[in-house]
Amino acid sequence: MLAKTFFGMEQLLATELKKLGATEVFEGNRLIKFKGDKGFMYKANLCLRNALKILKPIFEFRADNDIVFYEKLYNFDWKDILSPDETFAIDSVVHGNIFTHSLYVSQRCKDAIVDRFKKDYGKRPSVDTLHPDIRLHLHIFNNKCSLSLDTSGRSLHHRGYRSLTNIAPINEVLAAGIIQLSGWDERTDFIDPMCGSGTFLIEAAMMACKIPANLNRNEFAFEKWKDWDEALFEKIKSSQLNRVVSPEGKIYGFDKAPSALEKSTTNIKNAGLEDFIKVNRANFFHSQKMGDTPLHLLTNPPYGERLEGDINELYKNFGDTLKRSYPNTQAWMISSNFEALKFIGLRPSRKIKLFNGKLETRLCFFPIYEGTKKIHKLRNEDDKPSKN
Repeated sequence: MLAKTFFGMEQLLATELKKLGATEVFEGNRLIKFKGDKGFMYKANLCLRNALKILKPIFEFRADNDIVFYEKLYNFDWKDILSPDETFAIDSVVHGNIFTHSLYVSQRCKDAIVDRFKKDYGKRPSVDTLHPDIRLHLHIFNNKCSLSLDTSGRSLHHRGYRSLTNIAPINEVLAAGIIQLSGWDERTDFIDPMCGSGTFLIEAAMMACKIPANLNRNEFAFEKWKDWDEALFEKIKSSQLNRVVSPEGKIYGFDKAPSALEKSTTNIKNAGLEDFIKVNRANFFHSQKMGDTPLHLLTNPPYGERLEGDINELYKNFGDTLKRSYPNTQAWMISSNFEALKFIGLRPSRKIKLFNGKLETRLCFFPIYEGTKKIHKLRNEDDKPSKN
């Protein structure tokens, strides 16, 4: 099978697949190849936090022109995949000089399928792009064509809990990956001080509670397949739910906008996590860190595209607040505004390249020590054992 993901998250997904029980795991560009049985396909869709889709390849062939492409698909044995009374849809991705238009490729694939069914059965399956019984994925690179069954249906970032969003919400899969890339240990207190619709908080809580990523999802594509085994799926689901625990640390956030607070509160309730996540209306720039224990801070501030006011001032205030009020904090921020990031006034210890939609971003790490960085280093030197 193939698991698709975002740029920069391939290693996270490969590790996740191995822990879940996949075999023969190989990393590619924005995808991971792996092996597993039907039960593992169910488990992967239910549990993976860093996957956008799970595809099951069914036919690979080469086509140097449109005629060969059509004939290969026409002669494929469709009867075990699709019936004349079912609906289907085709998603295509093309690269190279032979086939250059994804919609045309999808249309030709559709023609081959319906022509074959009309010959064999005298009737044809219908196309339904919204809720098909079978969703096919066609990938073409030059003359190499790969046809797969889409086991997921809608992208797996549609977790099922987010009914209300801000203007530019962060993708749930991307949010989960960012949390993992930030190195959060799932025990340290976690805060998003500009929480928006609450995606970081919800994904963090689901991780800390060991809740399957797509537990709240309404359906998966494989539920419409001929070999759908509901009993097996429910057994896998129950097994995963038996692992759920209460989080060890506090997970909380705030936002100064009442509308954001309303959205995050609603989404947290949708996820069934209101006992584990606390959100309040507050301005981060007027806040103070609670307690002396370590804190993990992660946020997705405005990038400036839709912001009224000075974006550079906002980023400066972010840095000033960290330095003034958040000692002993591991602070992470993702942004596409590389110029505004310079106004934070702190040199990031790490910068990770990611994409938020089509926007190239940097996930930046600002460790805020208790006291100054110099004092922190001196304390570490004092703690080292003597050589004498």
